[in-house]
Amino acid sequence: MTDTSPTENDTASAAWPLLMVRAQDGDQRAYARLLKAIVPAVRGLVRRKIRQDEALVEDVVQDVLLAVHRVRHTYDPDRPFLPWLSAIASARAIDALRARGRRECWEVIDEEAVFGHADESITHGQEQLAIQQQVGSLLSRLPERQRNMVEMVHLSEMSLADAAAASRMTLSAVKSVLHRALTTLRRDRSTDYE
Repeated sequence: MTDTSPTENDTASAAWPLLMVRAQDGDQRAYARLLKAIVPAVRGLVRRKIRQDEALVEDVVQDVLLAVHRVRHTYDPDRPFLPWLSAIASARAIDALRARGRRECWEVIDEEAVFGHADESITHGQEQLAIQQQVGSLLSRLPERQRNMVEMVHLSEMSLADAAAASRMTLSAVKSVLHRALTTLRRDRSTDYE
């Protein structure tokens, strides 16, 4: 019997619904393949709305990928995948255009003033965003239960006892889930740098 599952080189949009279903079931490899495969399509969808601003297009593409991550549970396997993705891309592109329009109304272009005074908060904000994106990427590789536990204990700084109560688990189960999650994150992080 041959394996008919999508491979890493399979970027055909026909495979996207299957990859999303597997991602919803916690298959991190399928999810990573899906995200990699949809980037060109997302970029094309965004470019239909945003023309002549490649930087904004790339920002919106990243925003769409984050939105897909946040709302992936809403995808219904009985419905087509591309319209679902298109709706997300369209909404994010329109939001970005509206935000740009609001900024342009208030912007004063004085390059000398801008370049004469460095704004350290921007650099700090960019560093924080990069860290958040990296953390989000790492957490997206974990099964939902492990991800939730890491978010509760390490990001929300809940105590182990509070996390156990909130998740209706025993304290030893919380420790076990956290240990598996952190082991997976360390392993995935080390393979990213190989």
